Amino acid sequence: MTRHDRLGRGITFSPSNVKGMRIEDYALIGDMQSAALVARDGSIDWLCLPRFDSPSCFAALLGNERNGHWWLGPQGRRPATRRRYRPDTLILESEWDTPTGTVRVIDFMPPRDRNPDVVRIVEGVAGSVEMSTQLRVRFDYGRIVPWVRRDNGHLQAVGGPDSVWLHSTVPLKGGDYAHRATFTVNEGDRLPFVFTWHPSHEPMPPRIDSETQLAETEAMWAEWVARCTYSGPYREAVVRSLITLKGLTYSPTGAIVAAPTTSLPEDLGGVRNWDYRFCWLRDATMTLDALISSGYLEEAADWRSWLLRAIAGRPQDLQIMYGVAGERRLPELQLDWLDGYEDSRPVRIGNEAVRQLQLDVYGEVMNCLYVSRTRGLAPDDRAWSIQRQLLDYVEEHWDEPDEGLWEVRGPRRHFVHSKVMCWAALDRAVKYVEGFGRTGPVERWRRLRDVIHAEICDKGFDPRRNTFTQSYGSSELDAALLLIPMVGFLPADDPRVVGTVAAIEKELMADGFVLRYPVAADNEVDGLPGGEGAFLACSFWLVEVMAMQGRKDEARDLFERLLGLRNDVGLLAEEYDPRYGRLVGNFPQAFSHVPLIHAARALS
Repeated sequence: MTRHDRLGRGITFSPSNVKGMRIEDYALIGDMQSAALVARDGSIDWLCLPRFDSPSCFAALLGNERNGHWWLGPQGRRPATRRRYRPDTLILESEWDTPTGTVRVIDFMPPRDRNPDVVRIVEGVAGSVEMSTQLRVRFDYGRIVPWVRRDNGHLQAVGGPDSVWLHSTVPLKGGDYAHRATFTVNEGDRLPFVFTWHPSHEPMPPRIDSETQLAETEAMWAEWVARCTYSGPYREAVVRSLITLKGLTYSPTGAIVAAPTTSLPEDLGGVRNWDYRFCWLRDATMTLDALISSGYLEEAADWRSWLLRAIAGRPQDLQIMYGVAGERRLPELQLDWLDGYEDSRPVRIGNEAVRQLQLDVYGEVMNCLYVSRTRGLAPDDRAWSIQRQLLDYVEEHWDEPDEGLWEVRGPRRHFVHSKVMCWAALDRAVKYVEGFGRTGPVERWRRLRDVIHAEICDKGFDPRRNTFTQSYGSSELDAALLLIPMVGFLPADDPRVVGTVAAIEKELMADGFVLRYPVAADNEVDGLPGGEGAFLACSFWLVEVMAMQGRKDEARDLFERLLGLRNDVGLLAEEYDPRYGRLVGNFPQAFSHVPLIHAARALS
C-alpha cells in the first residue's frame, strides 16, 4: 500500500503488522512492575519480565510469532466480538460470539508478592465453543529458544537466567518449537491458565489460586479508584487514564515509565522508534501532577523518595531519565533480528537521549515538588537541600543551548520552552521560600527570574508575527509554547499568548490536531528523516489553553474529538497520524493520558 507524506513522498507499508493488528488493537494488563499487551484476537504479543525494562519473553509485536507470543481464543483465530475492562480495574475481558456459543477470556496480572504472574481464565458464557491456544516463549527479545520440559502435566521453559511455568488443567503438546492445545468450553466452565516467571536458578515458585487472585486484584483496583476526587462530566475517561498511569508505575521504587513498549514507530516504516520503558523526570512529574490533582498524594511521596535516591550526587550529573530502580546507564542498542512493527527499523533498546542536556527538566522537577507541597506532602529537609543544588545548576547554565523537550538529535538550540522552564524553576523556588518558610537567596532568584523572563520576551518572540518561536532566532513554531500560560509565565489572555496560540492553530494543525513542530526536508531541527503524526499531548494542551482563554465550546469540541481517538478500551498511543487514521508511537503513552486529565479538569 502506498501513501504520501506531507512532502508528497511516496510511502509504502503493509496495513498492519504481521498478524493484522494495529497498535490500537492492543490492551494493557499489568501488575505495577511490568505489563503485557493483549491483542484483540487474544494473543499476548509483548511481555517483559520481571520488570518493564527487562528483556521480553513475547516479542511478536516487533517481529512475528516466532519471536514469542501466547494466543488463546476460539478456533479460527478471529478478533474478539467485544472487549472491556472490568469497571475501575486493569482486568481485561474479551468475548467472542461464535455459531455454537459465547466465550469470555479474562486476562490480568495480580499485584505480585514475589514472582510475576499472568492469569488467563477461559469462561463459558453460553453454548459450547471449541478453543485453541498456542504458546511460544522466546527470551531475550525473541532471540533465545528455551529448553522446555513437562513436570506433572505443567510446562517449564528455561533459557539463561529466565524460567517460566505454565500451569493449566488443559494439556499442551509440543511441536515446531511451540506448544498447542484444543479444548471445549461449555456454559459455566472456568478454565484457568497461569504463566509464572522466576529466576532459572531458583526452584518452582508456589502456585497461585487464579480465582482468589482475581477477586483480590479487582478489590485492589476498586479501592484505589475510590480515592479519586474528580467528579466532572468526563469521569470515565479520567479514571481510565488514571488507572493506566498507575499501571505504568513501578511500585517497588515509585518510578513511572513513559510507556511499557519500545520501538513502536512514530512514522510507520520509518526510523523514529525509541525505547520508552524508563522514567523520564519530565514525564513522571507531569504524571504526578495529574495524580496529585486527582487525590493521589501517596504516589507523590513515593516518587519523591525515588527521585532523591536517583539524582543523589552532583547537580551537574542530573539525567533526564533513569531506570525504574534509578539506574543511570541506559545504553542504546539495535536488535537486528527483529523486523520491527510494520517494518519500522531499527528496533532499539536503551535510549541514547539519556546523555542529553534538557534544561526544562529542572523546572518540571521544581514545579512538581512545589505542587506536591501545596497539596499536603510533608516537608523534607533533604529534598530542599537537593532542590537548592539543582537551582545552583540552573543559575549557572540556563543561558546555554540544549536538546529541549522533544529530545532532538540535531544541533543544540536555545529552545524557548527550555528557557521558560528555567524561569519556572526559579519562580517555584521563590514561592517555596514565600509559602513554606524555606531559606535561600530569594532576592537573587527573583532578579534572575526577571532577567530570564525579559530575555525570552526579547529573543524568543517574533513581534512581526506576534508569536513566540521554537528557539531564539528561529521562524519555526513549537507546540510546547502552549505551556507558557499553564506554568504562569504569562496570562492566557496576554496578546503575545493569544498570538502564539493563533499561529499554532494556523501553522501546526493537521486535520484538526496539533503537530509538535514542522517536520520538513528544510527543517533539520530533530536531525531525523521522515514525518510523524500529531503528538496527542499537544492537542490536549491546546484544549486546556482554549479553556483558559474562555473558548470553552471550541475546547470541548476538540477534546471530544481527541477522546474519539482512544481505542475501544480507552487507551492512547503517543501520536495519531491523520494520514492513515491510526495511532502511532509507543503504547499506551503516559504523556498522552496526563494532559487528557488536565484538559478534562479545565473543561469542568
